[in-house]
Amino acid sequence: MRILVTGASGLVGSALVPALAEEGHTVLRLVRHTPGPGEVCWAPDAGSLDAAALEGLDAVIHLAGESLNGRWTAARKARIRESRAQGTRLLSRTLAGLQHPPDTLISVSAIGYYGDRGDEVLREENPPGKGFLAEVCQEWEAATQPAADRGIRVVIPRLGMILSREGGALAEMLLPFRLGVGGPLGSGKQWMSWITRDDVVGVMRHLLETTSLSGPVNATAPQPVTNAEFTRILGRVLLRPTLFRVPAVALRLAFGELADAALLGSQRVQPARLLATGYAFLYPNLEGALRHVLRRPRVSRAGG
Repeated sequence: MRILVTGASGLVGSALVPALAEEGHTVLRLVRHTPGPGEVCWAPDAGSLDAAALEGLDAVIHLAGESLNGRWTAARKARIRESRAQGTRLLSRTLAGLQHPPDTLISVSAIGYYGDRGDEVLREENPPGKGFLAEVCQEWEAATQPAADRGIRVVIPRLGMILSREGGALAEMLLPFRLGVGGPLGSGKQWMSWITRDDVVGVMRHLLETTSLSGPVNATAPQPVTNAEFTRILGRVLLRPTLFRVPAVALRLAFGELADAALLGSQRVQPARLLATGYAFLYPNLEGALRHVLRRPRVSRAGG
């Protein structure tokens, strides 16, 4: 297949692009700088995209978007919103206008779509929640409509927290835990829906191959855990204590609105459509996932 990937240098793209190339696919990267071999230029802020270079694609995987990390000032929130909705809309409209559009557009979203939902079990058919992230995700997903109207199969994987040493939330957690000052966030009762980066790559390949799938697909491991349980297991894997609970008020002072949306909010997500179409998770269990990601194999004791 001839596949275009946006966000190719990001946490997911940097693992996905070589995996697709190893399978024999021709991978093009959509970039903002002067394009080199295997690259196509776009400027989403200016509404510019080289449409002619997109003719003859089989699929597009759209990963690009402004990072959520950092305090959410009004200006930063605007960038987060625009980078997702504006970029996705430009890409979708351009693909829809091609003489030979691709068969498939995989455009990522996030489980922030569901908002803070407590203990409710969330599947793809659940309605959106409230708050900034939920609003952004709704606009982000709606921006794919021009492609769907053109007859392109649009799949929207809603990503959970990606476990990787190379970046994301887990990488930021490691230092305090290794120093022995890690602990639950707030009450610790909020649900965390996670997925390894290896499984994100596996899910993307599954979505490319499973032509019966379209629309939203929860991309999270099948065993979400509470923040308290996540903390306990991470401490065990790192052989560190987890005694220092971080009060919610301290998180709000440090991170502002981001704290309630991303650290204290609860999403108990089930990957119903992935499981129904036969995707087998490489790492369905959190402890096994963390040991793989952090290269901390379980030590067997002598004598069993």
